[in-house]
Amino acid sequence: AAKTTTMTVSLFSTAALAENPVISFSKQWTYSHAANPATPDQTSEIPAFDRKTNTLWVAGVVGVDVLDAATGALIEHIDISGYGAINSVAIHNGLAAFAIESPTRTNPGMVVFYDTKTRALANGINPIEVGALPDMLTFTHDGSKLLVANEATPITYGARIGTSVPYVFAEAASDPAGSVSIIDMATRDVVTVGLNGVPVSGDNVRINTGMNFEPAYITVNEDGTLAYVTLQEANAMAVLDLTSNQFTGVIGLGAKDFSLPGNQIDPLDNDSIAFLSVAAKGLYMPDAIAAYQWRDNTYLVMANEGDFREDDKDRSAASTFGAVAPLARLRVSNTDSSPGNLYAAGARSFSIRNASGELVYDSGDILDKKAAALGIYDDGR
Repeated sequence: AAKTTTMTVSLFSTAALAENPVISFSKQWTYSHAANPATPDQTSEIPAFDRKTNTLWVAGVVGVDVLDAATGALIEHIDISGYGAINSVAIHNGLAAFAIESPTRTNPGMVVFYDTKTRALANGINPIEVGALPDMLTFTHDGSKLLVANEATPITYGARIGTSVPYVFAEAASDPAGSVSIIDMATRDVVTVGLNGVPVSGDNVRINTGMNFEPAYITVNEDGTLAYVTLQEANAMAVLDLTSNQFTGVIGLGAKDFSLPGNQIDPLDNDSIAFLSVAAKGLYMPDAIAAYQWRDNTYLVMANEGDFREDDKDRSAASTFGAVAPLARLRVSNTDSSPGNLYAAGARSFSIRNASGELVYDSGDILDKKAAALGIYDDGR
């Protein structure tokens, strides 16, 4: 996802929601991180709120900006450059956890804890070594465990093997295994769990892409017994048993048919917007995921962003597979696509799935069309 240089906070109005389900927001303040001459490279990527101090902790590559949640004023910039680059922050009960990747990102990363009141390093075992490239982290609801998604992105991906279609890529020469680190917060003991040998089910799991499974985002069910982990580039999610600290399965998330009513897309990046029903599919490939419980059932909300390898070698223009306008310039997965059978990255929507990964709801083309109506649709992206 793109990084920004500002943090904006809006107030959510709940007045008269029972009578009128209209949701409204009013902007309270905006803070520009890059405007601070002391930290020109700071960005705004991941925020976390601390109720104890009424502060926002905003992770942005070179450090964390601690902001007054009421006014947006900068309280302190915490420089973490001595450890590496920060990717995420999570807070529970006055303890902030930072996910920091190593300067050599294929090496193990670390989690560093800060006291949100003193904004100093927290007591106890600190820092803690985790897997390579920790990209996101979250506490269980009771704060007893901290879960870290170690994306483990390689520096150099696997090269293409042969000329077959769909494409097949070899394993990367040096690709650390994607994993989740589970930290027991009472003892600060850590166990890191990988995905090798975990049973795979479901549809359209992306393999032969020249990389391992790369955990992107984690959510936890209500009773804290299971975690659900998105494997974005693989178009899958993994289920992690927090009792045994083992993965129990990888579930493919299937594909969305852009030819069906309600699933139109704008396939052209030509500065004009035209939503069409087209002969192509979208791999859901979610990044963020959140769990909620309703009538004793767990449901998962997923943001279907879509993503390719960093070097983009696993994507091609649809014209590579014989597509013509308006699909010729659509970027598609070349490890899944073939002539007349195109798979783009992302579903341009959010989905709700049950705990087994089965699709319950998808927002279809609502988000794209609403963005276009508001004049904020990004045609190039």
